[in-house]
Amino acid sequence: MNWREYVHSDPAVLTGKPVVRGTRLGVDFLLELFAAGWTSDEVLASYPQLTSDAIRAVFAFAAESMREESFYAVPLGAR
Repeated sequence: MNWREYVHSDPAVLTGKPVVRGTRLGVDFLLELFAAGWTSDEVLASYPQLTSDAIRAVFAFAAESMREESFYAVPLGAR
C-alpha cells in the first residue's frame, strides 16, 4: 500500500496535519474513531468521501510513522 497516494499534509489544511487527500479528515481523527470502536463500515457510512483504500492508507501511514519514531519507556510513579 502506497499511503502517499491517499494521505498528505498541506499547511493550508488543518494547520498541516496529515489528512486524507481531498478531505479535511485528519489521520489522527480517523484513528481515534477506530480506537473508540468504530468499524470500517461505520466510518465509510458516516464519511462517504472516504474509500476502503483510503482507510488502509491511514493505517499504513500510522505504521510507517511508528517505525520512524523512537519511543522511550516512561516509568509510572507511585500514587
